[in-house]
Amino acid sequence: MISSLLPSLLGVLLFGILGLAFIPAHRSLLLKQVALGTSTLAFVLSLLLWVCFDQSTAKFQFVVDSLWLPLSNVHFVLGVDGISLFFLLLTTLIFPLCLLASWSSIQTKLKAYLLAFLSMELVLILVFCVLDLLLFYIFFETVLIPMFVVIGIWGSRERKLRAAYLFFLYTLVGSLFMLVAVAYIYYSVGTTNYESLLSASFLPEEEKWLWLAFFASFAAKVPMLPLHIWLPEAHVEAPTAGSVILAGILLKLGSYGFLRFSLPLFPIASLYYTPLVFSMAILGVVYTSLTAIRQTDLKRLIAYTSVAHMNLVMIGLFSGTIIGLEACILQSLSHGFVSSALFLIIGVLYDRCHTRVVNYYGGLAHTMPIFVAIFLFFTMANIGLPGTSSFVGEFLLLVASFQTSSTASFFGATGMILGGAYSLWLFNRVAYGNAKLGLADVHPREFIVFFPLILGTLVMGIYPEVFLQPMHASVSQVLA
Repeated sequence: MISSLLPSLLGVLLFGILGLAFIPAHRSLLLKQVALGTSTLAFVLSLLLWVCFDQSTAKFQFVVDSLWLPLSNVHFVLGVDGISLFFLLLTTLIFPLCLLASWSSIQTKLKAYLLAFLSMELVLILVFCVLDLLLFYIFFETVLIPMFVVIGIWGSRERKLRAAYLFFLYTLVGSLFMLVAVAYIYYSVGTTNYESLLSASFLPEEEKWLWLAFFASFAAKVPMLPLHIWLPEAHVEAPTAGSVILAGILLKLGSYGFLRFSLPLFPIASLYYTPLVFSMAILGVVYTSLTAIRQTDLKRLIAYTSVAHMNLVMIGLFSGTIIGLEACILQSLSHGFVSSALFLIIGVLYDRCHTRVVNYYGGLAHTMPIFVAIFLFFTMANIGLPGTSSFVGEFLLLVASFQTSSTASFFGATGMILGGAYSLWLFNRVAYGNAKLGLADVHPREFIVFFPLILGTLVMGIYPEVFLQPMHASVSQVLA
């Protein structure tokens, strides 16, 4: 029964997609109920994976192995370890919340919209579970298609097609280098099986070129400067749920790729290029934090803060310590909670006023006290207030990076100070002052969307050991 949990999770999503395909497009309520029920059941099954997960071993669990291309010795292998477990949980949590958030805001081509989201969820789960390099590349790139469609069709403004193409091309071009590297690895080793590749070795020069090829792909997803141009544009044009998926999950593909592939497969090159990563990450943290302060569009501001936080994650990721790697996963999860909630908060305002200009709002504390309380909570979490998930992640990241590079740690901390500036200034402008608008407060469906994110942020901030313990064995093995 335990071994069938992962196939059951994928099967539920596949049957949900097929069910949506056969439901007539005019039955909008049934379509939404089936999509939400499918996604919620997937989350319940992922919780069972967590409950049944053996924390004492670094081995992959719930493994599924079947031969895919017999002549090429390519196996369809899936498995979960302490690293992929929480990315899986984050994915299955965010998607039902996105479907709930867009319950009434999406009216046109609803069936295609729901199919795109369930397809995206299925492919993302495969990305985090697959244990074959070739299949990882295929699923890694397949994620682009439904997100491209979501931005291009349901985007909010006239520049949505430009944003969709920017997103698609920036992330695709970088990944073409990774495809060449995957082909080289296959012809050198004879397999693309992840566990087999862990015991393979490459010449130092080979490692450096292969690492750079993977870096081109993963750095565009994080994104690191100067490959970040697509992100603010995509966030501004995407619908609310699309922005939540972009910030909450898709940005994690970069950090997950570095952690899963770049560090264990190319250890010499990872050490060699650590100064390069630190330099780019420091520049990313400081530049995007300063850029966020001067933004007048709510979404664009939060988009730049996402880049800053994910570049801070990169500093911890290449610190070469257990604390750094665990903090990287923890902060990625925390960013998934907090940034998703901030984009949902903007979505609440946009649904009511259809504008994201900061100066349009003001004095919302007078008419929307519950909304402002939720906004304040996630603003404090974004800053890294003790008791929230971001504090634990950022503190551990700075501790780890200080052991490797005090300069990187210093500039990372500078990013946190600038984070306090843009977050508090944004909250102050929106919540206080004279009431400009008489808007309705958060209604029950919207509160249900926020509640799991509030709970996750608090639990991780107060008792992070629940999250740290399952990943310890896997992270130790990667570092070894």
